[in-house]
Amino acid sequence: MIEHIEMVDIVKQYPLVRAVNHISFTIRSRQIHSLLGENGAGKTCLMKILYGMTLPDQGEVLINGEKVSIKSPKDSIALGIGMVHQHFMLSPVLSVTENIIVNMEPRTKRGFIDYKKATQEVQRLIDTYNFNIKADTLVQDLSVGEQQRVEILKALYRGAQILILDEPTAVLTPQEVEELFVIMRNLKKKGTGIVIITHKLKETLAIADVISVLRDGNCIRHCEPLGNVTAVELANMMVGREVDLHITSGVETREEEYFFIKNCSLSDKGIEILKNINLTIRKGEILGVAGVEGNGQSELIEILTGLLKPDSLELYKGNTLIKGDASAFIQHKIGHIPEDRLTRGLISEMSIEENIILGYHNKSEFTKNGFLRKSSITSFAKKAIINYAIKTPSPKQKASNLSGGNQQKIIVARVIEQNPDVLIVAQPTRGVDVGAMEYIHNQLLKLKTMKKAILLISADLDEVYNLADRIAVMYNGEIVNVFDKHKTNQKELGLLMAGGKADE
Repeated sequence: MIEHIEMVDIVKQYPLVRAVNHISFTIRSRQIHSLLGENGAGKTCLMKILYGMTLPDQGEVLINGEKVSIKSPKDSIALGIGMVHQHFMLSPVLSVTENIIVNMEPRTKRGFIDYKKATQEVQRLIDTYNFNIKADTLVQDLSVGEQQRVEILKALYRGAQILILDEPTAVLTPQEVEELFVIMRNLKKKGTGIVIITHKLKETLAIADVISVLRDGNCIRHCEPLGNVTAVELANMMVGREVDLHITSGVETREEEYFFIKNCSLSDKGIEILKNINLTIRKGEILGVAGVEGNGQSELIEILTGLLKPDSLELYKGNTLIKGDASAFIQHKIGHIPEDRLTRGLISEMSIEENIILGYHNKSEFTKNGFLRKSSITSFAKKAIINYAIKTPSPKQKASNLSGGNQQKIIVARVIEQNPDVLIVAQPTRGVDVGAMEYIHNQLLKLKTMKKAILLISADLDEVYNLADRIAVMYNGEIVNVFDKHKTNQKELGLLMAGGKADE
């Protein structure tokens, strides 16, 4: 039985950065330990070392005081350490049981997989921890929160006594977060030690017993009992300066209606993905769209930025009908901060200065007679690095060498510096820390004061609730309702996001 794990004097050096700098870290059974820090602080790297996904350059790991060797996840699992990654590793066409037993299938005497025994074992595990799912259900029929439980069950089935959860609430509704916390407390009660890697202060304060804070690869505070610190103090420790945690939209605008989305519909192979979406945004207004991912938001974003052709749509900016491809939308001054910075936002192997003009590279500021004006581009990039507080030694640095928050700032800088009239913003602070989050939120509110029309699509209900003037809830490809922010609450919104009704 694991009572405690000690990571002693751990160092991990990469070519341009020391990700983990002489960190010592202790995990105990029957305890929920929050590992807090900005992106690039070293949290995930430290836990990947414990899980055997990354080898340290220096340091050692002790379990119950005895030194152990962890060179792969197989070693880690054998020792009783499990990890649930931010991006689930499940096959949707297989059942809960089939996903859980992969590589550990019970066999009959004749060597066949004993599905009956496996299903019974998995259901017993589900019932023991009150996970409220069925072992024979297909994963594709589960909600995101239920899929996460399957990942936790996979670790428990393999004998995990210490469980590492990497950003576990990133894609959950408020109700699913509460359900996850019930599960975590139940696991703790039964003897499991849990490390939750996060940058969310609200959730840390709600669930953790102790807190450790990392910054720039260093451990600023270790095993701090929960009652000894406030959210503001933790934020300041994470970032190294004072951070405003209560940025809100401010005074609601009453400017003219400006951006009109009419009769937006989309189907694929006979399946309706978007069903007659109608939305209007005023100048100087942030309209938030709240919803669990996979309910049509991604398709709506692509349609409103010229990346996807709908079955039907009338789109107006003022009196101007908008048509064409993504390039035409950019020319109409419709800016786009994409939901996935690495898929749609950046080319990771290109430099900051190359990325910061993508989509705008044909402008005379950057191109002359078909050739790039490299000195102008470098100058533009240098100004953006200063103005948007992008942490980098040079504009020549590859985007892949930056933290997630700094990658996101490149995209924000690129779009905002072109002064769009309309901004389609999707998941603007996904995977970024409180410092970058504060900065990006302030930039959006600055655009609001400049009378820009902003559509904010986010799975983070706190973000939508704080920034938006009005909130539209999206479920199953439809706009379920549009609320004045002050006439609803997060509980009501969370219910609608999950397909419930407001009167529930």
